[in-house]
Amino acid sequence: MPAAYEQYLVPVVFRPFAEDLTAKAAALHPRKILELAAGTGVLTSNLLATAPSAEVTATDLNEAMVAFGSARVQGAVWQQADAQRLPFPDGGFDLVVCQFGVMLFPDRVAAFTEARRVLASGGRFLFNTWGPLGTHGFEAALQAGLERAFPVDPPRFFPTVPHGYADPAVVVADLTAAGFVVEEQQELTLQGRAASTAELAIGYLTGTPVRAALEERGDGPAVRAMVIEEMTARLGSGPVIAPMTAYVFRAAA
Repeated sequence: MPAAYEQYLVPVVFRPFAEDLTAKAAALHPRKILELAAGTGVLTSNLLATAPSAEVTATDLNEAMVAFGSARVQGAVWQQADAQRLPFPDGGFDLVVCQFGVMLFPDRVAAFTEARRVLASGGRFLFNTWGPLGTHGFEAALQAGLERAFPVDPPRFFPTVPHGYADPAVVVADLTAAGFVVEEQQELTLQGRAASTAELAIGYLTGTPVRAALEERGDGPAVRAMVIEEMTARLGSGPVIAPMTAYVFRAAA
């Protein structure tokens, strides 16, 4: 799963937002950075290149992601960690960053409280989260394809998880409950560019948790063909471009 995620989804979906988050992080001149839900390391590598004097600790709950990321991005210290129970002492970092990971935390206030605990006084928490599903052209088309393939019981991972934390007011309330002061929130729309809908479909269907849902339902090749057909009808047949909207937050400990 990490390999498909890295090959098909990172360049199209995640790298544009990693560049934005890296620029915002570098402007804070951090010395010790903790990254949560680092995945395969797209943000990690950008942070190391842009802030070479900073110490970067990259964590993820998924051991396969940590193994893949640590082999790919060797300038950081990689560690398996649960964001809700961080294995780090109080006040050890001046910046905590997270790219599209907070939606995955079962208890976001608990995870935010842990982020605040490991930050030094005045440290910053910088992260992004996806907007509503309809504001992400690729994933809206993907979900339409899944609903066509499974009209009775379609996989609901994308509406409920990646796009299930898409109300900025709720995010701000959770940060406040964890003791943060929200300094900035931004709605940001960037363009994703993919070589084809087929490659996008492969990335989403084999490089995300949707893979397990499809394996449970069976009939993989037919499903993949139907999803690609629906995505192509919505996005086009050649190189495709679609808008992707996210919210970016910066909060102070």
